[in-house]
Amino acid sequence: MSQAVLRRRDLFLAAGGLAAGEGAPLPGASLRSYGVKVTDAHDHLHHRSRPTWREDDKKLIDAADRLGIDQLCCSILPPERPTTLEGFRECNRWMAEALGRFPGRVLGYVFVNPGYTREALEEVRRYVGDHGFIGIKLYNDYRADEPVLWPLVELAIQLGVPILHHAGHTRWLPQPQPRISDAGHLSVLARRYPEAMIICAHIAGGGDWEWTIKALRGAPSLYLDLSGSVIDEGVVEMAVEELGAERLLFACDMSLTASVGRILGAQITGDARRKILGENMQRILARRRAA
Repeated sequence: MSQAVLRRRDLFLAAGGLAAGEGAPLPGASLRSYGVKVTDAHDHLHHRSRPTWREDDKKLIDAADRLGIDQLCCSILPPERPTTLEGFRECNRWMAEALGRFPGRVLGYVFVNPGYTREALEEVRRYVGDHGFIGIKLYNDYRADEPVLWPLVELAIQLGVPILHHAGHTRWLPQPQPRISDAGHLSVLARRYPEAMIICAHIAGGGDWEWTIKALRGAPSLYLDLSGSVIDEGVVEMAVEELGAERLLFACDMSLTASVGRILGAQITGDARRKILGENMQRILARRRAA
């Protein structure tokens, strides 16, 4: 019986019974089918300790070309934890150079460790103001609900740029990230600063994504990026239903094919898909002010 239902559904879709604007993607649809500037809100170029970093960066851009991704908002992360002052300064210098290698294709996040308060604020001002970076990237040096983040959030509000924050709700890891933030920690920060543009990273990066979506309901100013390698069904649909398409951002975080397939296969309207694929992130980018 279930096989018969599946065959009828496939036939219905193939016959055009559900157009992309009415709840399902058209057969053979691609990211280019929706007429928006497709913007990957969360990705990474490679640290130069990797011997093949230059070739690997080029492979990322080539893959984005083939998949129909127009812009990638990227940072470079150092391998050491906690992040050192020289570690994040080096990564931001390399990121600035990458903007010249991939003009218009790659946009830069300033990566900092909030524990170096004065230096981190200087770094953000310099790279947003002088190099045109579009936001701030934070990892797991501190949890999002710790006061050490407050000066950076206040500067982000002043500059009109988003903060992309690493996050995950995991209970199975043997504590390799003891200060990882989850949606609850990010919600505390967002309720303190509702005017901030804070992005909760990679809903499909591992962990309890249903819990994460529900935890974000109480902080309506928070955005959620839909990246990650986990291919569970229903992630996008639940996020749209619980949070609204206006709060969701297409992103890959190096998992390009999984992240593209997640959006193209989702049973959502064409209007929701356009918002997710690029319109929402372009509105965020348009809020940037002069440093």
